[in-house]
Amino acid sequence: MGAALSPAQADEPRTVTLYAEGLDDAQAVSVAGERQSPELDRSSYNVYVKPKPTPTPTPTPTRSEESDSGSSAGSSGPLFYTGGGAPAEWMAAAGIAESDMGYVDYIVSRESGWNPNATNRSSGACGLVQALPCSKVPGNGYDPVDNLRWATGYATGRYGSWAGAYAFWTSNHWW
Repeated sequence: MGAALSPAQADEPRTVTLYAEGLDDAQAVSVAGERQSPELDRSSYNVYVKPKPTPTPTPTPTRSEESDSGSSAGSSGPLFYTGGGAPAEWMAAAGIAESDMGYVDYIVSRESGWNPNATNRSSGACGLVQALPCSKVPGNGYDPVDNLRWATGYATGRYGSWAGAYAFWTSNHWW
């Protein structure tokens, strides 16, 4: 039994580029029966980005517009605070002494987290210092300056000072 084995021959490896692959996939253009390869210009490109539409603002009524419309604040719900400002500005506007601001910050941070619109669902306490009932606050219980102004009177009337209110709060976790 004799069999002759011929040596295996490997094909020469060829280099393939993406450009060459793309040419094979590109459609051929025929002009008068002649086949032509398309020219690919990769030196520039255009991108179109469709802009997002600008939202149309809806005006919110001011306090004077709400009172002019004849509706009472009790029937339309609470007037939540939508203004800006920072706690230090609110305390200064409410007339709180700079020496008391640390006590106020401690209490308000635990009562409402400095959220002027905070409301206790079970009791109805509202605002920065959780005034109970909310109607005790002259003006708007959700306005931080009105709320802090009322709280200053409450702290000094009940505890003698903001320091006294702070001492009571740290002992009882309420005020």
